[in-house]
Amino acid sequence: MSQLTLFHNPRCSKSRGALELLEARGLAPEIVRYLETPPSAAELKALLGKLGISARQLLRSGEEEYKTLGLDNPELSEDALIRAMVEHPKLIERPILVVGDKAVIGRPPEKVLEILP
Repeated sequence: MSQLTLFHNPRCSKSRGALELLEARGLAPEIVRYLETPPSAAELKALLGKLGISARQLLRSGEEEYKTLGLDNPELSEDALIRAMVEHPKLIERPILVVGDKAVIGRPPEKVLEILP
């Protein structure tokens, strides 16, 4: 089986739920606590490619930083949005499970099961 990597926030119920689903299947993903060790811009771009979504789709629009940084501005480029997520990792939607060259956002947590081999 491909390496499993879970971008995880232990304070998030959805993130905890996704991890529990994986562990219940005997899987032990590598845990990336992205709030403590944020991904680089290059890592985020690669992750977006695996997810098949734009940077805007990965943003948590309900976070205070989203509003204060003016990230609702449709004129902002992909690079600007990625920079904001690198500098403010709280803006990154979670959890994200990566399996090989695929990734999925675990909302609801059961979505992580969709990309398991």
